[in-house]
Amino acid sequence: MNLKPHPESWPGVDARWSKTLRVTSTAAVDAGATHTWHFLDNLSVLQEQGIEPVGTILAVHGNPTWSYLWRSVLSAGINAENPWRVVAVDQLNMGYSERTGSNRRLADRVKDLGDFTAALGLNQTELPVVTLAHDWGGLISLGWALDHRDLVKAVTLTNTAVFHDGAEKIPAALQLALNPAIHGWGTQKTSTFLDVTLHLAQKGGLSKQVYKTYSAPYKTTELREGIRQFVADIPAGPATESYADMVRIAEGIKNLDVPAFFQWGTKDPVFQRRYMADLQKRLPQADVHRYEKASHLVMEDEDIATPLFDWLEERFLWKQTGRQAHEKARLELSGSASSVFRPMVSELADRADDSSLAVVDMDSKDETKIAATLTWAELAADVNRVANGLTALGVKAGDRVNLMVPPGAKLTTLIYACLKIGAVIVVADTGLGLKGLTRALKGARPDYIVGIRGALVAAKSMGWPGKLIGAETSMAAAQKKLGAIATLADFTDTSENTSYTVNPEDDAAVLYTSGSTGPAKGVVYTQRQIAAMRDAIKNTYKLAAGSGLVAGFAPFALLGPALGATSVTPKMDVTKPKTLTASALGAAAAAIDATTVFASPAAMMNIVKTVGELNHEQKLALAKVQTLLSAGAPLAVPLLKAVQTLVPNASIHTPYGMTEALPVTDVSFEEIQQALADGERGMVGAADGVCVGLPVFAAQVRIAPLDETGQPVAETSQEPGVTGEIVVAAPHVKDRYDTLWATERISTSTPGWHHTGDVGHFDEAGRLWVEGRLAHVMVTGQGVLTPVAAEQAAELVPDVRRAAVVAVGPVGSAVPVAVVETDPLAKKAGPASSSLSRKVRQKVAEQTGIELAAVLAVREHPTDIRHNSKIDRPLLAQWANKVLSGQKAKVK
Repeated sequence: MNLKPHPESWPGVDARWSKTLRVTSTAAVDAGATHTWHFLDNLSVLQEQGIEPVGTILAVHGNPTWSYLWRSVLSAGINAENPWRVVAVDQLNMGYSERTGSNRRLADRVKDLGDFTAALGLNQTELPVVTLAHDWGGLISLGWALDHRDLVKAVTLTNTAVFHDGAEKIPAALQLALNPAIHGWGTQKTSTFLDVTLHLAQKGGLSKQVYKTYSAPYKTTELREGIRQFVADIPAGPATESYADMVRIAEGIKNLDVPAFFQWGTKDPVFQRRYMADLQKRLPQADVHRYEKASHLVMEDEDIATPLFDWLEERFLWKQTGRQAHEKARLELSGSASSVFRPMVSELADRADDSSLAVVDMDSKDETKIAATLTWAELAADVNRVANGLTALGVKAGDRVNLMVPPGAKLTTLIYACLKIGAVIVVADTGLGLKGLTRALKGARPDYIVGIRGALVAAKSMGWPGKLIGAETSMAAAQKKLGAIATLADFTDTSENTSYTVNPEDDAAVLYTSGSTGPAKGVVYTQRQIAAMRDAIKNTYKLAAGSGLVAGFAPFALLGPALGATSVTPKMDVTKPKTLTASALGAAAAAIDATTVFASPAAMMNIVKTVGELNHEQKLALAKVQTLLSAGAPLAVPLLKAVQTLVPNASIHTPYGMTEALPVTDVSFEEIQQALADGERGMVGAADGVCVGLPVFAAQVRIAPLDETGQPVAETSQEPGVTGEIVVAAPHVKDRYDTLWATERISTSTPGWHHTGDVGHFDEAGRLWVEGRLAHVMVTGQGVLTPVAAEQAAELVPDVRRAAVVAVGPVGSAVPVAVVETDPLAKKAGPASSSLSRKVRQKVAEQTGIELAAVLAVREHPTDIRHNSKIDRPLLAQWANKVLSGQKAKVK
């Protein structure tokens, strides 16, 4: 049975792409029979435009879709700079290809694809062939690739699977489809299976016309026979007919030594993350990009074509791949290639006989009491004990180990034990919440999770990947009942194992970002890079062995032992920095005679509020502090002044950095005051944003100027007064984002440099000023504007406690709007009073030249719009837009 295609009615398809071809079958099911194939092919359009393709992409759909699935890729292939012929097939019994009347199994479909490519002449091409597949097209295309090793130069995949362990249950959706009571009815007699699949599209679903186009070749029971056959052929276990063929292909691709690229929607209920992880093990060379908001039809939810062709460009047009070019430039810029590598654990080895304090734990209930201590000798022995215990369990170099343990001696021991044996620590802040943690850990896919009892409960209930190890030294039976294969209490061997070695370029850690600007991203550091972070801190702040470090900011708690500093974490909920009180900070400082304090901005605000709780001893201890650092969002001058009274003899610093590069620049309170004074004297670039100072040890900073659309240009600059994206190069900049290839490519679009996503400029003294996030840049009728300077100006109005400036309206003609928190608090969210609006507008215009279109007031920028002290301006802009357009809107 043949269908007549009507490509002129298919949204997103050029009718010239639609082709048919008569092909003789060699498949066992009907060898010698001739069938009509329908396919989409952009070659004729390329030829009409006089464009020679670089190669051919062979795109294979799954069930119950057809070649229409690949329309964005076909369109993107018609590109004079990176042209590719794209051939997207309709498999037999599917789409607009012939209904053969025969039941085609996996082996038949692999043969079918070979018959088609031979008839098309693709088997004789001298140009590279790249496979692209989705769903069950993954197995079929990879089977074809194994049969055509001489042709295939790369494989690319979207959500699919190549192997299913018969001992595991297949996903629930497929179990239901295979149920004998439902199978025929759901897949063929009705359009249920088709409809359910098409409804998996996210972001509002498919348009009516697109939905209709996908459904068109499956209107009748007879036309849906191929859908039923595909489901029936799922190799769910060894007894199924195609299981052996699946195993052959799954094992065969382990030797398929060609470049690979996966793009994956992580919300897919069918081809779940476990199938992506399996593919990564079989094709470890693969680059991966995950889409956290995409489901099964990832190509309908996200633009997969742009990353695909960017990847192909790197692989087939550049003499050197983008990754290699970036790495070469990074090493040249940072000097990492020639620098001496000193592992993070070296300090422990050097001080293995030292009886002085290394780590102090404060009591979790009484902030003034010490709960436990470790000397350097005890810490070194404990690290040996845990390292040996983990090794005995099977943990090896390169394995990922998620640590779900509160900051303190236990976490310190675990971190350095993992670093010692070369295991990769995975650190995801519990402040992300269960949903955020689950997303992060399913993305990182640790091999092991070491956690306290609550973490083990969460791991089991949320399905986190990894074997469980209990971190509690008591309640071993309870932890093992939760599924722990061992507990730290089982580890007893404290001997020094000299066989442990680490390669400087091996992965050392995956640190998750806060998630304040979207889903948290895994940031990968190598052993060399994490050691370089230690060196940047040490050399910038002159931290010497013997220093006392209060770590009120979790990331810095990791560095204490490597710096040779005695470290203590004050009593606080590390997921809620605002829980750190002045007395808890003072008690921690007193416990170790602290010389240095690290704390977040949110913590500093609460410390200042609770300063009246300090006792005499705590005040004396804080008076001994020589350096205080507050990393994260910048501190306002009034808050800095208040902090200075708390630590009167300390030099207060507010380093600028991010998870990807911590720190980047440094500035002291005195230097901030000088910069503001320079601004009053008219120095170019001064007092226009937040001054974050000069680059830290071994770091370089440049600006990628913004064009008229608010996007950074390729060339970088150090000229004063030029606003653009801040880019940084340093030995301690991250290696890459974990399984986020497209994000990583954007962040390293200037080889050797990390694009931070922040915007700013230099002043005449070479100091860096931050003006906001690139995502918050406003392209308005007044030109390209950044928010921070206008926000600071608004906050000079006495009744304004905090301000956010956002753009409302279409890009290019949008207007800037201020949303302010007031003091006293606004009675309700909405337009500010005429008096306050006039004052804010006037002050912003005087200070920055920006003409605000409106001023809105809120009681507080809500907690789900900001992360601690960071305002989520895009969400706030949505609210402002509704208010100004007369709609009822609540501040969420």
